[in-house]
Amino acid sequence: MTPEIILVLTILAVSIVFLVTEKIPMEVTALLVLGAVALTGLVSPAEALSGFSNPAVVTIWAVFILSGGLTRTGVANVIGAFVLRLSGTREATMIFVIMTTAGLMSAIMNNVAVAALMLPVVMDIAHHTGRPPSRLLMPLAYGCLLGGLTTQIGTPPNILVSDALTEAGLRSFGFFDFTPVGLIVMFTGIAFMTFIGRHLLPERDVAKEATDGEGTYQQTQFGLEDRLFYIRVPRNSVLLNKTLAQIRMGSILGWNVIGITRDGQTVPAPQPDEVLQAGDRLTVEGRADAVKELQNRHRLIVEENDIDLSAYYSGDIKIGEVALSADSKFVGSTLNLLGFRNRFGLNVLAIRRKETIQRTGLQDEPLQGGDFLLVAGLVEYLEALRETDGFEQFHFVGQKEIADIYQLHERLMVMRIPSDLGLTGQTLKESRLADVFGSRVLGILRQDKPLLLPEPGEVLQAGDRLLVEGQAPDLDILYGLEELEIERRSQPDIQEMISGNFGLVEVVLAPRTTLEGKTLRQINFREKFGLNVLALWRRGEAYRLDLRDMELRFGDALLLYGHRNKLQLLAREADFIVLTEMADDELRRDKMKYALLVMAAVLLPVIIGWVPIYIAVVIGVALMVLTGCLTMEEAYRHIEWKAVFLIAGMLPLGTALDQTGAAGLIADGVISLVGPFGPLGVMFGIVALTFLATCFVPTAALVVLMAPIVLNTSAGMGLSPQGLMMAVAMAASASFMTPISHPANILVMGPGGYSFKDYFKVGGLLTLVTMGVLMLVMPFFWPLVP
Repeated sequence: MTPEIILVLTILAVSIVFLVTEKIPMEVTALLVLGAVALTGLVSPAEALSGFSNPAVVTIWAVFILSGGLTRTGVANVIGAFVLRLSGTREATMIFVIMTTAGLMSAIMNNVAVAALMLPVVMDIAHHTGRPPSRLLMPLAYGCLLGGLTTQIGTPPNILVSDALTEAGLRSFGFFDFTPVGLIVMFTGIAFMTFIGRHLLPERDVAKEATDGEGTYQQTQFGLEDRLFYIRVPRNSVLLNKTLAQIRMGSILGWNVIGITRDGQTVPAPQPDEVLQAGDRLTVEGRADAVKELQNRHRLIVEENDIDLSAYYSGDIKIGEVALSADSKFVGSTLNLLGFRNRFGLNVLAIRRKETIQRTGLQDEPLQGGDFLLVAGLVEYLEALRETDGFEQFHFVGQKEIADIYQLHERLMVMRIPSDLGLTGQTLKESRLADVFGSRVLGILRQDKPLLLPEPGEVLQAGDRLLVEGQAPDLDILYGLEELEIERRSQPDIQEMISGNFGLVEVVLAPRTTLEGKTLRQINFREKFGLNVLALWRRGEAYRLDLRDMELRFGDALLLYGHRNKLQLLAREADFIVLTEMADDELRRDKMKYALLVMAAVLLPVIIGWVPIYIAVVIGVALMVLTGCLTMEEAYRHIEWKAVFLIAGMLPLGTALDQTGAAGLIADGVISLVGPFGPLGVMFGIVALTFLATCFVPTAALVVLMAPIVLNTSAGMGLSPQGLMMAVAMAASASFMTPISHPANILVMGPGGYSFKDYFKVGGLLTLVTMGVLMLVMPFFWPLVP
C-alpha cells in the first residue's frame, strides 16, 4: 500500500464521518475534500476544479431548472390534479394512482420537486376522503423515488453513472436505457405498497387525529387539548390600554393569544396592535403555569437612573453611530434575522430614523435605508463595521451626543436582583429579562467590575447589578402578567375558533427554503404573516414551548392559526409549502404550452441521439427563460445548490481513488470477498453495500465514490460494467429505509407524523423487494458476462 493510497483512504474515511454525522454542512465537507486532494497533490488543481464543469453536474443543475419551469407554468399541477381525480376513495386505488402519477412525473422532473408539488394535493385527498395523511404521504415519497429510476435524467445517480462510463471510455447509457429495469422495479414497488406495504403504515394525522360523529376536533397529536385555556384581564390591571405587542406575552411567557372575547363577541387571531380592555377574556395556547416562573420579578430593585454610559464604555469599548445606505443589502432585514450581535460583535443601543428615536423592541424592527444605528462594542469591531459594505458615515460618539440626540440616559438604569428572587444560577436567556425590557442587558456590574456585552449564556451570580436599557414602569408589565386571572373551570374548544374566515393549516419548509437554521423570531414570522404558530412537529415529536427560538429544519411541520387571507398570502411564499391546495394566481399558465415545447425540444434530440444530454438541457434552460416560463432569479432559486456543490466537490476524490490505485485495492478486496460466488454474488455484494450506505451517505456522493470501485471490480473479474453501474445507480436512488436517506422522505415526515421506525419498517421491506427484483431482472437486460 503506497503513501498515496493511505492518504486518499484517510481523506475518504474522514469525509464519510463528516457526511454521516453532519457536524458541518455536507457541501462544506465536499469543498474541503476538493481542497485536500488538490493540496496533497493527489490530483492536479485543474482536476480538482473539473467537477464544476463536469457534464453530469451541468446536467443535474439544468434539470433542476427545467423542473422549475414545468412547476411555474402549472404543467405539473394540471397533470397531478387530473390524474389524482381518478383515484376514487378506496385506499389501495389511491395509493396506486398517487405512486404511479408521482413516478411518471419524476421520470422527467426532479423527484423532490414532484414530492413538494403533489404534497398539498395528496393532503387534500386525505382530508376529503377522511384518510389519515400518514396512509398516503409515504407512498407519495416512495413513488417519486421509484419513478426516478426510469430515465437517465430521473435522478442524479443515473446521470452520474452515465458520465462515469463516458469518462472511462466505455459505452454509456442512453435516455431510455434505464426504462425497462426501472419500470419493472417501479411497478413492483407500487404493487408491494398497494397490497402489502400499506398495511404497515401508521394511522396518524398530526393536526387532527380523529373527528367523531359530532364533529368534535381533537388535536391529540400536537397535544393542543392540554395547552388551551382562558385568562381574564382584571378591571384595574396595569395592562389596560396596552397592545399585545407592548405586553409581549409570547416572548415573556411563551403564550399565543388566539382569540379575545369582548362584550360577547370573539375576535379570532388578534393582531399585535389589538388593545386590551377591562374584562377581556383571552383564549391562550401555552403553559398555564408559566406565570409562576416569573417569580415576582417585578420586585427587581432599581438602584440608579440617568446613567452616564461613558463611565462604562471607555477604553477598548466605545460607542459609535453608523448609517445604513439606501442600497444596503441589510435593508428589510431585522437585527434578529441578521444575527447582528453574533455577526458583528456589537450591541445596537438605538435606531434613529429621521426625527424618530427607537430604543426598545429593536431586534424585530425591519431596517430601512437611511437608518442610523447607535452601536457599542470593542473598537476593533467598530472599525470593522466602518469598512463593511452597506454601512456608511460611521463615527464615534460621545456622552453629549448620546444625551442630546438619543436621550439614552433616560432609558438606562442599574437594577439589583434580590437574593430571594431565584435568579441566581440562571443564564441571562433563562431569566427572560431582555424580553421584559424589549432590549438586551447591556452589562453586569460584578464586584465593581463591569462585564460589558454579556452573552445570553452568562450565568447570574449573587450580588450582580444589571445595566439595563429600560424604565422602571416596564416592570409593571411583569406585575400585570402575574395578576392575570386563569379560568380553570372551563376549557376552550378550538373548533369554535375554526369557522368562517379563520382556520388551522399545516405548512412545511420548502425543499429550497432560505429559512433553514433561522428562528421564527429572527424571521419576524408573527408580524410578517399575521399567523400564530401553535405547534411544531419534528421527526415524530410535537413541540409547543419556546417555538420562537427554535431553529427551523427542513421537514418541520408547523401548525398555524389565523385568517384565511393570511394563509393565502403564505401559500405564495417560496419558503413554505401549505398543505392544502390554494389558488395560486402567480402560476404562468399562459406559458404552459411553451414549457411543454421546450421539454419536447430537449428530449427528442437526446432520444434520437443528435445532441448530448448535457448540451440539450442547457439550451432548454435558456429557452425556458427566453420564453418567460422562468425568470433568471427563479432559475437560480430552483437549483439545489447543496447537491451541485456536494457532487462537484466529491468528484475529485473519485478521481484520486482511481489514479492512486485505491479504487483497485478496494475492488480486489470486493473480488476476494464475493468473487467466489460468481458474477451474481459480486452484484449482490455491491448492491447490498450501496443500499446500506444510502442510510448514512448522500446518494450522489455515494455514487461518485462507488463508481471507480465498481469499474475496477468489473475490469478485475472481466464483467460487463454497465450492469453493475446501473445496479449501483438504482440501489442508490432507492433510498427508502430512513427519512434522512433522501429529501423527499424528510419532506413528508412532518405532515405524515412519521418516526424513524416507520421508515425502517416499511422502507426496509421495500428495499428487500427492490433488491430481489434487481437481482432477477438486471442480468436479463444487462448480462454481467460479456
